[in-house]
Amino acid sequence: MSKPRVAVVFGGRNSEHAVSLMGAGSVLDAIDRSKYEVIPIGIAQDGRWVLAASDQRFAIEDGELPIVDTTGAALALPSGSGSLVAYDPGAIPVELGSVDVVFPVMHGPYAEDGTIQGLLEMAGVRYVGSGVLASAVGMDKAYMKTVIAAAGLPTGPYVVIRDRDWRLNREQVLKEAEELGYPVFVKPARAGSSQGISKASDRAELESAVEFARQHDPKVLVEAAIVGREIECAVLQSLGDEPAAASLPGEVRVEGGQEFFDFEAKYYPDQMSLTVPADIPQETAEELRAMAVRAFEALECEGLARVDFFYTADGKLIFNEINTMPGFTSLSVAPQLWAASGLSYPALVERLIQLALSRSPGLR
Repeated sequence: MSKPRVAVVFGGRNSEHAVSLMGAGSVLDAIDRSKYEVIPIGIAQDGRWVLAASDQRFAIEDGELPIVDTTGAALALPSGSGSLVAYDPGAIPVELGSVDVVFPVMHGPYAEDGTIQGLLEMAGVRYVGSGVLASAVGMDKAYMKTVIAAAGLPTGPYVVIRDRDWRLNREQVLKEAEELGYPVFVKPARAGSSQGISKASDRAELESAVEFARQHDPKVLVEAAIVGREIECAVLQSLGDEPAAASLPGEVRVEGGQEFFDFEAKYYPDQMSLTVPADIPQETAEELRAMAVRAFEALECEGLARVDFFYTADGKLIFNEINTMPGFTSLSVAPQLWAASGLSYPALVERLIQLALSRSPGLR
């Protein structure tokens, strides 16, 4: 019998392009080739889909971020067929055959936000991770907080600045943001990997921070600073009808004098430390794990997610955000949390593929 075919898709048209490649490199190394036929597919920064070149680079080298090599054969994913077709210039298209599951190791807009999930749903292809709605809500931090608050989980104060508000009512929205009290953190509403985030301690810094965030997204979130430790928990869907499971919680610390968890802290060596399990009371750890599962279920997530909290000095847990496709290198936080909980990186990748294979495309 032929082996199931897994298409690992990476790259994309956003600032998360390099992050996606780094995660995809780890996934490609971890997939059991004795069980699966693997097809690596890159989405270039101009939107082209290509078969990965044999020398495709997936890691940061000499400080240079990886990008999709577009020298590979161009691809198309015909709607409704579940098959990939390779196109070489001047050649007859070569049918690559039916794909059993797509593993989209992708982050940010036009990827993690429900867009590629919608494309795969329309093509009738199974895929790893959350569906269209959960992906879209999880990507938009403003709507995410609305859903989380409706589920009864505590969130910090925030203000949303939309493009029209910034252009036409700038003074008003700045006043609303200042009512949160300085300092505040300003971030794009629909971006990940801590890109476009900055801290503001006065009006001038606030305006500059909003403009900086708008380079990534015209919709901006301004959040009140919460003094607390950052505790994160990974959640994984069960293979049966049991509830989703939560990993041991871990504490993230930023090293090197940085004030917050930015892109460099996540992806460059020695900029971040993770302690698993987090040094918090047992009852707090259990409460946090239960809250993480509630957040996962509130968004109707599938596959996996990472849920981030603040743990304050007076013992309160405050929801920060959920990532429906968290950073996924073997050294990223979510895989490390599962490794400390007894599920290795290759076993985690296997579980996610099996979860995708076990469900049918369409409404669930």
